[in-house]
Amino acid sequence: MAAGIVLALLKVNPYIYFAGYVILQYVLIATAWNILGGYAGYVNFGTPAFFALGAYTAVFLIRTVTPPLPVLILAGGLVAALLGLAIGYLTLRLRGTFFSIATLALSVVLQTVIMNWEFVGGSRGLSVLRPPGAPFGNYVVFLFTVMTGLAVGAVLVARFIERSWIGRGLAALRDNEEAAECMGVPTLRLKLFATTISGFLLGVAGAPFPYYVTFIEPNSAFALDYAVNALAMPMIGGTTSWVGPVIGAVLLGSASQVAIVTISSEMNLFIVGVVLVAFVVLAPEGILGLVRRLRGR
Repeated sequence: MAAGIVLALLKVNPYIYFAGYVILQYVLIATAWNILGGYAGYVNFGTPAFFALGAYTAVFLIRTVTPPLPVLILAGGLVAALLGLAIGYLTLRLRGTFFSIATLALSVVLQTVIMNWEFVGGSRGLSVLRPPGAPFGNYVVFLFTVMTGLAVGAVLVARFIERSWIGRGLAALRDNEEAAECMGVPTLRLKLFATTISGFLLGVAGAPFPYYVTFIEPNSAFALDYAVNALAMPMIGGTTSWVGPVIGAVLLGSASQVAIVTISSEMNLFIVGVVLVAFVVLAPEGILGLVRRLRGR
């Protein structure tokens, strides 16, 4: 967080803040996804749904009471957490690919609802005005600083979960759910916990999005990039530790931003796909697994 404030006070190229915000957002999204997909082993393809729900919760509040950004972030996280809890209850009996398909369907359904809700812009989208008098003299710099704090907070939460009894229970759930139940692991509560916390963090990541882009529409909020990147970043870095999603997000986020500047924004998914396939073939346990394997030789 302190590093983000220091960088915000420096006079650097404004694009650094735009790109830095995206990379930090990726760190937050990858960490949130990994709590459910990595620790618990429930692959979530509905990342855009939780992200967009946080964003559109913020849009709804901006159009009604216009609260400060911290309130928008908290509200977006809580609404997305409720969705995560509901998904956890509704999919109690679903495992593996069935759970993944259910989360993908959730994203499609929610996008259809938003596209037909004219109050938040519907399919045409909506312009969002940033509040005046931003700290650091620029609202994007302020958003960069806020996202720095949110990303650090998410990583600390993931680290705490991994090193607690909750992390050990989620690991047992991931390895063999039936065996974990026989050993007395509260698999139901752990699954609900993972879906709720993951949903909360994804909603938090989406809440500042309307102020970042200033024009929000369903195709951008529910972009396929979020689903693909959320899956790819932890897999590239390694899903068994909180460090893996951070490494994957920084590498993949930096590569995508360089590609946008030097090649084309349309190359993002192509780059992600190539890198993901390469890691699945050459290092299926991610960078962390590769490092451990090299150290073991």
